[in-house]
Amino acid sequence: MPISAADSITLAVEHCKQQLFQPFRIGQWTKLAFVGLLAGELGGNGCNRSNFSGHPGAAPGTGFPGHLAIDPALIAAFITAAIVAALAIGIILMYVSSVMRFILFDSIVTKQCHIRWSWSRRLGPGWRYFVFKLLYFLLTMAGIAVLVGIPVAFAFSKGWFKTPKEHLPPLVLGGVLLFLVFFIFAVATAVFFVLIKDFVVPQMALEDVDVMQGWRRLWPMMMAEKGAYAAYLGLKIVLAIVVGILIGVATLILGLIFVIPTAGLGLLAILTGKSAGLTWNAYTITLAVVIACILLAFFLYLIALVSVPAIVFFPAYSVHFLAGRYPRLAAVLYPAPPPPQVAPGAVPVSP
Repeated sequence: MPISAADSITLAVEHCKQQLFQPFRIGQWTKLAFVGLLAGELGGNGCNRSNFSGHPGAAPGTGFPGHLAIDPALIAAFITAAIVAALAIGIILMYVSSVMRFILFDSIVTKQCHIRWSWSRRLGPGWRYFVFKLLYFLLTMAGIAVLVGIPVAFAFSKGWFKTPKEHLPPLVLGGVLLFLVFFIFAVATAVFFVLIKDFVVPQMALEDVDVMQGWRRLWPMMMAEKGAYAAYLGLKIVLAIVVGILIGVATLILGLIFVIPTAGLGLLAILTGKSAGLTWNAYTITLAVVIACILLAFFLYLIALVSVPAIVFFPAYSVHFLAGRYPRLAAVLYPAPPPPQVAPGAVPVSP
């Protein structure tokens, strides 16, 4: 029997209690944190910065004074290689994320996280989901290019950018309309992807269907219960905001607890090293970088552990909401109890 979005929250909370605390197993938490991170249930960003350093040069033909004499062809080759490497890494991570989405689904349904076992079983649907995500990304980028490119090209052809003060009203009005259209496009594509991730992936995991087949099944279900699915999406947005704030506060507290003692110990180590006659050289700098990387990795691991309840809750929320509308998922999520065993020769007693 279908249940409401609000009742699904209660079931998801109970699911989290059972999977994470009955009993508490740090190994399962670590696996779930790893899977959730790669599956996209955790947001993150990184930044790598590299700087060239050297002595200023003023030799003829080598560049401006105070600048490095670097061959422009070498810079272009480096930039090209970096872009190609970034694209390759992004595609690989997208594929891994696609398979991990099914591993996370298995972990929620069975309440056990077995990465190696699920990985070997989910390569097929993971590949199909990866192809969809790649096409979705390309089409979304193409849509953005069209939405932005056509108005900009029109304004440029009319000469509005050459004399903007003379065309201020159409520029302002066009900018507002462009923002509204872009906002609607962004919301529509985001909602579409969330529906695929939450309600089509379970179909792909339990049956041999692709994304479009699953979507064609999902569409009539949503049309029959527009209010229920709208409530689901609305509650999910509210829950995501609340959970994001809670995780942010927990991360801040954890950071203060972790960073302040670490900074104190680091300062003490530097002062002790100076008193012992140590100086900054290749070895001490390498050691400091290695220790800093280890501490950073440990801190990120702690943040991931803090986020594990959210990693479990949101997929459990979608699974319990869909189970009442998808009998095959309900059969897996709520398996029937085994029949009572009767001793040989005993006569079963009817109730």
